[in-house]
Amino acid sequence: MTEPLVEVTDLVVDFPVGGAGEYVRAVDGVSFTLEPGRALGIVGESGSGKSTVAAALLGLHRGTGAHLDGTVRVGGTDVTAAPPAELRRLRGGTAAMVFQDPLSSLDPYYAIGDQIAEVHRIHADVSRRAARARAVEVLDRVGIPDAARRARLRPHEFSGGMRQRALIAMALACEPRLLIADEPTTALDVTVQAQILDLLHGLREERGLGLLLVTHDVGVAAESVDELLVMRDGTAVERGPVAEVLASPRHAYTTALLAAVPRLDGVAAATRTGPEGAVVGSAVLEADGLRREFGRRGRAVTAVGGVSLTVRAGETLGIVGESGSGKSTLGRMLVGLLAPTTGRVRHEGRDVTGSPAGAQMVFQDPVSSLNPRRSIGESIADPLRAAGERDEKTIRARVGELLDRVGLDPAHHDRYPHEFSGGQRQRVGIARALAPDPWLIVCDEPVSALDVTTQAQVTSLLAELQRDLGLALVFIAHDLAVVRQVSDRVAVMRDGLIVEEGTAAEVYDRPQHPYTRQLLAAVPSLDPARAAERRAARRAVPDLGEQPAPARV
Repeated sequence: MTEPLVEVTDLVVDFPVGGAGEYVRAVDGVSFTLEPGRALGIVGESGSGKSTVAAALLGLHRGTGAHLDGTVRVGGTDVTAAPPAELRRLRGGTAAMVFQDPLSSLDPYYAIGDQIAEVHRIHADVSRRAARARAVEVLDRVGIPDAARRARLRPHEFSGGMRQRALIAMALACEPRLLIADEPTTALDVTVQAQILDLLHGLREERGLGLLLVTHDVGVAAESVDELLVMRDGTAVERGPVAEVLASPRHAYTTALLAAVPRLDGVAAATRTGPEGAVVGSAVLEADGLRREFGRRGRAVTAVGGVSLTVRAGETLGIVGESGSGKSTLGRMLVGLLAPTTGRVRHEGRDVTGSPAGAQMVFQDPVSSLNPRRSIGESIADPLRAAGERDEKTIRARVGELLDRVGLDPAHHDRYPHEFSGGQRQRVGIARALAPDPWLIVCDEPVSALDVTTQAQVTSLLAELQRDLGLALVFIAHDLAVVRQVSDRVAVMRDGLIVEEGTAAEVYDRPQHPYTRQLLAAVPSLDPARAAERRAARRAVPDLGEQPAPARV
């Protein structure tokens, strides 16, 4: 019988808190095995312990003050008892890890090829020339075009997808038997995500690699693994073949997790309003020929190249596109945070100048959009004071109403942003946007950093507010499934232009533009059989190309 590549038994991980010898339990009695050449997905929400388990496979908790119980064996090595020299041989040689954020994993001062070569020389007795040749070889294997030249480039000269490929190349440099991928596609656009998942699948087929994939995205796991381990609050609540777990979950938490996943087919799209829900009203905003350039004449970069659209009261317009498509720049022009180079924005037939109180924005990252030194109540009150309100009792009462309206306790008025979860901080951002009684809210990637169940809660809140207040919403995202769930109409952006626009059903069920079809073909499916079909379909659809370093707009 073949020895398991990974064998974890009753793993417990406790982290120290404070200075009084107290610990908090992050992982509580997790056990699993992974056979050579197989793939196991560990899924769960933030705080479930999944990344802590992955780090334990390489002994990364050693020296951190964490307390571990149970046994962890990888490639025959007892990780918890191995001496430092043996642990160094394990890391990179037997097992290698690909982290979520390549920018923090790669040294910004050194060429990509040199960093890969350094890893190879640590584990193999080879010359510098041989190590550099190996770096070019693995970069070519992971799909980096013109690998010999690009090996001399630094991380900032690579796009997000190319940086992630470079991390995978680094992991492959020493021919490991196990690849541990911790949220490897979280920050990537849907088409680049699909390319990375296809790459991992191809490497498994070609090299017989074992794969342990850590992700909060159930669809990504369905695309990539043979078995699924579902974690919650540090424990494993369910494990089994991926098709079985997804089709017939046994645990209530798994059922709830799957129910919260937005679908391309519109299933569970209870949050959608508009033509299929409430009746939309007249136009509240019209954009005519919006164009925005950055930089000086002659060297200017066009972020938005001439966009016209209309948003009506009570409807949600979804805007989808990849990084660099211009969607966020367009959103900022709609609310007056950016002035267009040419074109105009009108509200009820009148030109809008500056940043009108009636058009508000909810940003992607509530941590950076909320002042950490001010209470959330003070941040929510800012638009009220900007509108001229000076009575503190009136302001505090209004803030309390807004907190209650978005599902937060008014008693938390004086708490600070760090005391709230990610979903709660996004609710604070929504409350602040509601303060001046707007007629339009532009939501720029409002749920991209949130777990799937928290995503569902935030989108449900937005839909409820829209129904009650008659708001017009513009929902900007790169997640096509979320956009389908919340939108009445959808506009697809690429390179600063809208390439396709229509009702959600028209765009998703009968896409006309090749780029729209490519985006849809890249979306993960919860059905593993369907995922295999999509992988084949992606190979048949012409690749419209990943740019080496897309502009951030």
